[in-house]
Amino acid sequence: MVGYVPMWLEVSPGLAARFPGLRALTLRMEDVEVHRQSVELEAFKIEVIANAQGKWTLDQLREHPRFRAYRDFFWRVGVDPTKTRPASEALLRRVLRGRRLPRINTFVDAYNLASIETAIPLAAFDEGGLSGSLLMREAVAGEEFLGIGMEKPVVLGGGEPVIEDGEKLVAIYPYRDAEACKITQATRDVQLLICGVPNVDEGVLSDAGRVAVEWITRFCGGIQA
Repeated sequence: MVGYVPMWLEVSPGLAARFPGLRALTLRMEDVEVHRQSVELEAFKIEVIANAQGKWTLDQLREHPRFRAYRDFFWRVGVDPTKTRPASEALLRRVLRGRRLPRINTFVDAYNLASIETAIPLAAFDEGGLSGSLLMREAVAGEEFLGIGMEKPVVLGGGEPVIEDGEKLVAIYPYRDAEACKITQATRDVQLLICGVPNVDEGVLSDAGRVAVEWITRFCGGIQA
């Protein structure tokens, strides 16, 4: 894809020392058009789901080293991955069990399909809700975080991997994004995040980002900035 140029998200020295190989790719997309749904996207979902059902089984998800890398990271940061699964695994499990995918909007639905296709978790932030550059770091004890759909903030114990925008927390990495910068039909400019963990190859992350950008622009337009 011409012009596909992701960058590595800055990771604080303390967090990098705790988790060597922890990395995430980020890129900006401008002038996207987000709709509630799309007939073309719904048809494409059927195609992607059928491909996933032909490629994976539930047993393969349990054994594949890529999913194991994310589960291992979750355990290390105090999250039980059998209860809160990495996004790509959770989506794949849904389609392998014949359950419908959640319908959010065309942008989120498109990158969820890319996550299914590539087996890599993805996230996105509406730049209208961001205050500055993103940084992945360790949470400070007592910090509060209000995730999408949460009625009240959670208070962090300290040490959790989080992403901040210079003013507030925008994600607990790599599984919960903030209400303040969720993607809506009013979104125009986006920070897209391709979420890696130790033992997931850089090239795999880059390829996942490429698929995500291709599919997002196919259904939401926009350009990479």
